Amino acid sequence: MINLWWIRRDLRLNDNAALHSALKAGSTLPVFILDPTFGDSSPRRKDFLYEGLSALERELKKRGSYLVIRTGNPADVLRQLFHEAKAEAIYAEEDFTPYARKRDALIQKLLPLTLVHGQTVHHPKSIHKQDGRPYTVYTPYSKTWKAQLPKLKLHLVPEKIDSPKGIRSEPLPEFKTQPIFPAGEQEALIRLEEFTQKRIHAYTDDRNRMDLAGTSALSPYIRFGMVGLRQTVHAALEAQTLYPNSKGAETWLNELIWREFYIQILYQFPHVTQMAFNRSLANIPWRNKLSEFEAWKRGETGVPVVDAAMRQLKETGWMHNRARMIVASFLVKDLLIDWRWGESWFMENLLDGDIAPNNGGWQWTAGTGTDAAPYFRIFNPVLQSAKFDPNGEYIRRWVPELRGLNAKQIHAPWEFDLKIAGYPAEPIIDRDVVKERTLAAYNISKEKVR
Repeated sequence: MINLWWIRRDLRLNDNAALHSALKAGSTLPVFILDPTFGDSSPRRKDFLYEGLSALERELKKRGSYLVIRTGNPADVLRQLFHEAKAEAIYAEEDFTPYARKRDALIQKLLPLTLVHGQTVHHPKSIHKQDGRPYTVYTPYSKTWKAQLPKLKLHLVPEKIDSPKGIRSEPLPEFKTQPIFPAGEQEALIRLEEFTQKRIHAYTDDRNRMDLAGTSALSPYIRFGMVGLRQTVHAALEAQTLYPNSKGAETWLNELIWREFYIQILYQFPHVTQMAFNRSLANIPWRNKLSEFEAWKRGETGVPVVDAAMRQLKETGWMHNRARMIVASFLVKDLLIDWRWGESWFMENLLDGDIAPNNGGWQWTAGTGTDAAPYFRIFNPVLQSAKFDPNGEYIRRWVPELRGLNAKQIHAPWEFDLKIAGYPAEPIIDRDVVKERTLAAYNISKEKVR
């Protein structure tokens, strides 16, 4: 029996439930489809994907298999490959985005496609309240998630993959390697081991420090399934045993659960991709001043920590999580620009651009989401900068114009009446007007639904 293993967001051989199921059923042909629907995706993210596919192909060849690349509508490509390979079944890891669910439902009407759960630890439908309704608040969700956590038994890497010969494959598109984030499963596993074996014990204390390597930086690899969520959760649980006197592993596990929380929110409430989850905050009268949005994108707001973070994003395709909250709050609360503008810019630039956590994070900061920060909470970027980059090293790295300033000056140079060549003399917004203006705008939306 010949099966197609349709690879989507699971570019790995370790603990791959779809591959495991296909191999149990017989000879398996690995297939990846370059879907034109994603043709306008982030160029950097496409490079990361192509590099990851190249790495996966090398691992497949070591096991006597190979990767078939085809371009086109997935239904059409799969139908053609199904007949070419004389296949009897198609296996794929279930994906939970609105596009993936619609695509897969259509294909299941045409072809014998089996969707295998493997992207998350718990299926988005499996964690719910006693009355069957989905959770919309993180804390009770996480408690139920942990209470129902099974003993994780990871699928082993197959030593050999028997694949039918002679199926035509297109060449992979050319790609640029990512110097800070080399793509591929092996790199992901190296980073996972290094973090959970050497640095996770300090995670609780260091994770918010933008000037330290305190996070796992695994998000791009999780995004493409170069390492699975089951693997990361398994590693977190092992680290709890390794460091019993540290809360680092538990704190990191909670962050992984946040990812699954947002996946189930998207699954249960797909409208969040278009509008605020909190309907009372769906009609905020945004200022949406384009010149300020462009300055934010360029990292030229005159607020050093915001500019450092936005330049980090533009140069590397990644941003520290604390920095993401700071720049999002600045855009939405200080500049009063629609959170969807920021969400879209992040998706355009992030290597780990993933609909569910990106949308969840933006709505959390905007105060419009499920388990959101209170809408009246407005970050002070200067205080955030001084607390989480106390010596200004993060700012100096990404805003070279400010490297000559000391630890007090660098967070708010305008307060010292400093004029720095090539850098704004003062912020693009007067923070004295921010709180009153923002709360008034949010209250207008709330009044409309009363």
